[in-house]
Amino acid sequence: MLQSSANLERARTTLREVFGFESFRMVQEQVVGRVLGGQSTLAVMPTGAGKSLTYQLPAVMLEGTCVVISPLIALMHDQLRSARANGIRAATLTSADADWRETQDAFRAGALDLLYVAPERASQPQFRDFLSAAPLALFAVDEAHCVSEWGHDFRPDYRQLRPLMDAFGDVPRLALTATADLRTRGDILGQLGIPDDGLVISGFDRPNIRYTIRPRDNLSRQLERLVDEQPGPGIVYAGTRKKVEDLATSLARSTGRPVLPYHAGLPAEQRAANQAEFVASEDMVMVATIAFGMGIDKPDVRFVAHAGVPKSIEAYYQETGRAGRDGDPAEAVMLWSAGDFATARMRIGELDEARQMGERQRLDGLAALVEAATCRRAILLRHFGETPSESCGNCDNCLNPPQVLEVTELAQKLLSACYRTGQSFGFGHLQKVLTGASDARVIERGHDRLSVYGIVEGEEAALLQPVSRALQARGCLVPNEHGGLALGGEARALLKGEAGLSITKPPARSERRQRRSRNEAANPVGDPLFDALRALRRDLAAEAGVPPYVIFHDSVLREMAARRPASRSELGEIGGVGAKKLEAYGAAFLKVVAEN
Repeated sequence: MLQSSANLERARTTLREVFGFESFRMVQEQVVGRVLGGQSTLAVMPTGAGKSLTYQLPAVMLEGTCVVISPLIALMHDQLRSARANGIRAATLTSADADWRETQDAFRAGALDLLYVAPERASQPQFRDFLSAAPLALFAVDEAHCVSEWGHDFRPDYRQLRPLMDAFGDVPRLALTATADLRTRGDILGQLGIPDDGLVISGFDRPNIRYTIRPRDNLSRQLERLVDEQPGPGIVYAGTRKKVEDLATSLARSTGRPVLPYHAGLPAEQRAANQAEFVASEDMVMVATIAFGMGIDKPDVRFVAHAGVPKSIEAYYQETGRAGRDGDPAEAVMLWSAGDFATARMRIGELDEARQMGERQRLDGLAALVEAATCRRAILLRHFGETPSESCGNCDNCLNPPQVLEVTELAQKLLSACYRTGQSFGFGHLQKVLTGASDARVIERGHDRLSVYGIVEGEEAALLQPVSRALQARGCLVPNEHGGLALGGEARALLKGEAGLSITKPPARSERRQRRSRNEAANPVGDPLFDALRALRRDLAAEAGVPPYVIFHDSVLREMAARRPASRSELGEIGGVGAKKLEAYGAAFLKVVAEN
């Protein structure tokens, strides 16, 4: 091995020539330096921080092949396109590849820089024998949180990777993830045989993402507004297959945008076609279950919306992290209801007892996030062990600080009504009792004679629903087997005055904003040269059979439009224009610049 300083000097040269970047980002240089020095490493880097470069660059420099273990075929093929576009000798060895014999021959001949495989293949003894036929440079384990039982995407086959890597003890290991709390990080290190001092953390902040969390009132209308306001590609996550289908149909009809569904109930070929169409599009909305996303490395996703609560803060962080990977502004919007938490708590009750406590803690953490009146980003970052500032300036609570209301007494009234009616009725019935409604069912049950009948009026009555929502999110009101509400969690402490409740004042429904042109987000200054460059990129991508972002990101085109390069050397100075892309596309882009 060369000395570290010489390694890094060569790495910077390779970064410029192959990838077209003048400098490393965040902890990329530290991770690359460790890999080139033969040191095994766990790198925790936020989505969009350039994790793939930390193994692609050493793979170009080192003798032998870098074996990349990745969880999904779609993700491998996406990264394969990007690697080849930069002139890297890369291949995948998956069940979907017809050229597997050619790939094996290329590996044995030492003609591959990168070989992508799934953990199911990598853990097989015959694959270990296959790898013995040629020199290896590195093992790179992508989405490494899948190795941990504490992680939210546990994959048992990841647990079988250690014997493979131990068989090649002199080959360094690089594990990469964007989502791993303290417990998960320790598990990854132990499971993959990486020393404790091999941990490199760059932080979890995604400052370009704006976080917004709102109660769900009219889901279709709320999503329609978001789609109108964000003309770029987006993902909407829904909890069920039926909800996916319904939302995809309604959004396509109401917005005029291309919208497709994605869920496990669709035929495999249709899922693959829908995913390919989304990856290639510059304005499509994909409505999907959480089965969609990990295999997508699409950098220009402008928004991710949750039509309900995700499984945990870790899942929320990872799913929202699919927005804005190119570093441009993006939005993450969660629209939640009390019913989401009620359903989640019922599902937790069906789990093995050993798992229930951990899952309840995850759900309680999510409840604290949606109820918060303080900075959303700070809550997320503290969850992952960071000490952020109190305000980020780019979440709903920082941009429009909510009014906090002390509602302990109203919560006691609602909990008391639940208890005195026998813990068998839903919120609608309790609301009628508390507000003194002349309702036949209330009178028939004798609930008009209870002490809680008619004790809520005026402004308090308008707060009953948000108070109920908060109590259900916290688990103080929980569903029973008949769909009614019962006391749970800290309900009794609240009733006795041993605990309190505050909520944020529900936001007024905002006026619908004017629909923007679909290109406005990408081209905020309306430069016709940018539009012309984007049109050329679209044509070149179609001709090459790759998504437009594989040619160049929007940020590269904006810099081209701003600098107006007149020669190959000037074009090569723009970040993201490496030698291979300059050779392949330089003349075409220079011609468009000259003509506009």
